[in-house]
Amino acid sequence: MEKNTQFVGQSTAFLDAVEQAGRAAELNRPVLVIGERGTGKELIAERLHHLSPRWGEPLITMNCAALPETLIEAELFGHEAGAFTGATRARAGRFEEADGGTLFLDELGTLSMAAQERLLRVIEYGEVSRIGASRPIIVDVRIVAATNENLPRAAEEGRFRPDLLDRLSFEVITLPPLRAREGDVAVLVDHFGRRMASEIGWTQWPGFAAAAMAELEGYRWPGNVRELRNVVERAVYRWLEPARAIDRIAFDPFASPWQPGASMRAAADPPVPEQANARFSAPAQPMAFDDVTDLRAAVDAHEVAIIRSALERYRFNQRATAKALGLSYDQLRHCLKKHGLMTA
Repeated sequence: MEKNTQFVGQSTAFLDAVEQAGRAAELNRPVLVIGERGTGKELIAERLHHLSPRWGEPLITMNCAALPETLIEAELFGHEAGAFTGATRARAGRFEEADGGTLFLDELGTLSMAAQERLLRVIEYGEVSRIGASRPIIVDVRIVAATNENLPRAAEEGRFRPDLLDRLSFEVITLPPLRAREGDVAVLVDHFGRRMASEIGWTQWPGFAAAAMAELEGYRWPGNVRELRNVVERAVYRWLEPARAIDRIAFDPFASPWQPGASMRAAADPPVPEQANARFSAPAQPMAFDDVTDLRAAVDAHEVAIIRSALERYRFNQRATAKALGLSYDQLRHCLKKHGLMTA
């Protein structure tokens, strides 16, 4: 579980889920945490543990999807020496390690039916039997489980035990996706941006330019807070002018004309004339500098004129245009979006 993390947000949907977790923490009952990837299920599990009477005891985490089916039961329940090939010595399982505390089972929906059956017995009787052991071990463990699956539907389809679902769903906390958390994108952008700026040694935080902020707030964030954090931190560390507001964002870190599979598309682009390799040094139309009263607007108009001229020269082939202007494909796409020139 990631350390040095905290809840950041002010939307009603988010705060309601956090408050719900705080109330459930006091009770010695199982809790299911439901949510899309990147919504903070691990943080809710931490909150449930640290606000509970068990806060001084272990919080043990197990990602049920990270192990092959043949090892999950051994990890959960432990094994005796010689119980199976490779078991040279006895080993305590996660339930024994979490005795007195909390066991967080992430990706619960991936558990095999056999593991589900044994998990149900532990919940019902508080007993764990190591693989190869003849006697059970009594444990006192609170279970917090998380998944992004629809478990009631999985139970109807025979992929999840209905009786186990009943046992685990004393309380169900469903986390809202970031796109439903009104106003939280700006708060999170500022939080992660400031933290990254401090990490790389900036003495001040310039923030994001209005156009970049509009892009961030208009994005759907399929990866939720985890994706937003990556995008913001990447934008900060790539920015080379810490005194000026950040106005360049790369949502897709894999975007590149050299990405595997893109070479066939690049081969279809027309060649760029040799003389076009240098940057344009003048706008398409001369500008009367004595008449400039708004420097930023004049610079933007100058840039738009250059881009339009280059696009027309290379028949709106964006890769050829980018190469002619000495830009990467991603940089040109950013300029097109910035000036409202994006057509595809």
